[in-house]
Amino acid sequence: MTIRKEKEKQMSEIARREKRLSLGEKLSRLRLRLRQPEWRRYGGTMLAGKVMGVGIVLAVMAVVTGLFFTHVYAQTAAAAPEVKASDVVNPVNTAWTLIAAFLVFGMQVGFTMLEAGFCRSRETVNVLVECVVDTCLCGILFYAIGFAFMFSHGNGLIGYHWFFLQNAPATYETTGVAFLAVWIFQFAFADTCSTITSGSMIGRTGFVGDLLYSICVTGFIYPIIGHWAWGPDGWLANMGSAGNFFPSLGMGFHDFAGSTVVHTIGGFIAIAGAIVLGPRLGRTFKRDGGAPMLPHDLTIAVSGGLILWFGWYGFNPGSTLSAMDFVGIGRVATNTTLAACAAGLSSIIYGYFMTKKWDAGYTTNGFLAGLVAITCPCYWVTPTGAVLLGGIAGVLVILGVELLEWLRIDDPIGAWPVHGLCGIWGTLSLGLFASGQFGSTGPISPDNSAPLKGLFYGGGTQVLLAQAIGSACITAATFGVAMVVMLAVNATGLLRLPREAELYGMDLHEHGISAYPEYEISPFASPSGLAVQTDAAAKASKFTPSKSMARTSLDKLTT
Repeated sequence: MTIRKEKEKQMSEIARREKRLSLGEKLSRLRLRLRQPEWRRYGGTMLAGKVMGVGIVLAVMAVVTGLFFTHVYAQTAAAAPEVKASDVVNPVNTAWTLIAAFLVFGMQVGFTMLEAGFCRSRETVNVLVECVVDTCLCGILFYAIGFAFMFSHGNGLIGYHWFFLQNAPATYETTGVAFLAVWIFQFAFADTCSTITSGSMIGRTGFVGDLLYSICVTGFIYPIIGHWAWGPDGWLANMGSAGNFFPSLGMGFHDFAGSTVVHTIGGFIAIAGAIVLGPRLGRTFKRDGGAPMLPHDLTIAVSGGLILWFGWYGFNPGSTLSAMDFVGIGRVATNTTLAACAAGLSSIIYGYFMTKKWDAGYTTNGFLAGLVAITCPCYWVTPTGAVLLGGIAGVLVILGVELLEWLRIDDPIGAWPVHGLCGIWGTLSLGLFASGQFGSTGPISPDNSAPLKGLFYGGGTQVLLAQAIGSACITAATFGVAMVVMLAVNATGLLRLPREAELYGMDLHEHGISAYPEYEISPFASPSGLAVQTDAAAKASKFTPSKSMARTSLDKLTT
């Protein structure tokens, strides 16, 4: 035991000395050892072992390759595989599409603020929850079935591939944009349509009822009807061509970024819901001696509108799906800006002549109306055309608000005048203001070989007629199907809140909390019926309204 320890000590000492050897000393030691037979045998054994190890590794690699990857080598030996253009992802266009998608998704903040600001204080939490949950629901439905119905190949009415995003190609069609980048961009559009829908229905829609109709909107109505105009084989998109609908027209329906597909669909679903629901309790219309219920926070409403304007720079320029179309995206962004500016000014000026007041609500909905109107024709019109059609939209939106007031339809934020009515105007305006200079965008450069020319530029009525047919078909189909859906949900008793719950306040009834629990609402700002409750509701909330509060609310209901 002592001898072995002594040897180990000697060996460690030798090892320490060897570690301190210089390069020259190590070379001298190697020459000395090569003269000794025992060192030559040791070196030969080590070299043979290493050669055998490398040989075994190479043999294993050859066997595995032959068993499992023969087809790859055979294909390479025969001929190089063909690379399809549709499999090549354009990184610049994909990045541009993703940036635009993020901007469009950011519009959900604007929609939430706009609706929350224009509603009454006791409905604010409901707006917040509804906007968030609708977004989550839209994402799952558009992943499962919505994108497949809308953007996959099928027939003129509906697509039927890529459910749950399965078996999708590398890029979407000939865009060169990665498939999932297109999905996230179009999901943001679908979410926009879903949020528009709720705008006319706030203040009296039950939360479960909202979920039920939202499933129908995002899962079926929007994607299926949208396929007609935006699907690769949609019957309106291919209208006017040989073998398709109305071949003698020689012109298909055009909607660059969604005045019809997003805004008209959303606006007419919204108005169908408002009609079926009826007005909020205490809402008295002008022809009955009343006036609209006041928004509870114009600061947040106007700020939300400006956030929407910012998000529109993803909505419209992003719809090129091409950052390589430099001139096109610049023109679209400029047209978007000018239409909004013209509409905001025309609406506040026209509103002043009506009320002798500079109305914040009018100018906010005005510039939003201009943004909606320019969304369809933004690629094909000049800046002058954008100013003109935007200015008309700013007046048209106020006329739409007055029309709903006369019809006794309660639309708290003006969703139908902004999105439905001005969506139709924007779609038709293409047939008037298309300048005849611009054709279509492309993954590398624009293709202006077949430009669109409207009536005011000497193009006749061909484009206008195609736009009118497409707009009328989509509007009628959307409104008809939406009425059926809303009536069906209403028949379950889940669409509208019970009278007692609405009087009590839907935030407390549906969500158990007020948006402003630390603030007392003054009698001046108190919405009709805030303090009126049934005994059961009062017990459930552990809150008993004072006689003066109840008296004030009852007086407001009866005036």
